[in-house]
Amino acid sequence: MGEKSSSWGILGEHFEEVKEHWKKNFSFLDYFKKTYGREKSLPKWTEADVEEFIASDPVYGPQLKALRESRKYAMVGAALGAAHLGGVSLKYSKSPHGVILATGFGALCGAVFGSEVAEHWNQLYKIDKQGANLRFLYWWEDKTLGNQRN
Repeated sequence: MGEKSSSWGILGEHFEEVKEHWKKNFSFLDYFKKTYGREKSLPKWTEADVEEFIASDPVYGPQLKALRESRKYAMVGAALGAAHLGGVSLKYSKSPHGVILATGFGALCGAVFGSEVAEHWNQLYKIDKQGANLRFLYWWEDKTLGNQRN
């Protein structure tokens, strides 16, 4: 291997850097492999299970809690966006299909805006969101299937 990399020189080093870059960019596939790429799905978890994980993991627990609380911002944003855009459409258009489309689009835009507000308000940009979710899935898998694998 060392002989091969020396024959490639700078090009080989560049290729390795590019490979690592794309490996990092597609790391989200690990999440999908963990959740959707299994023969038998994991059992459903409850709110108490999530709270147990939050209490047990000092690093990813608070991160997961902040992520779960940020959903409220998206839901409120979706409700406000749907009500506003749907109401404006109903007032000026009075077209049933237009009201439905405007309400849906308002909900979508409001949810995205609410998510962005949560991102900055709770400083979610500082945490590893995917890592927190994956750590919970690993913990849940170990808790539920740990005895079955041994």
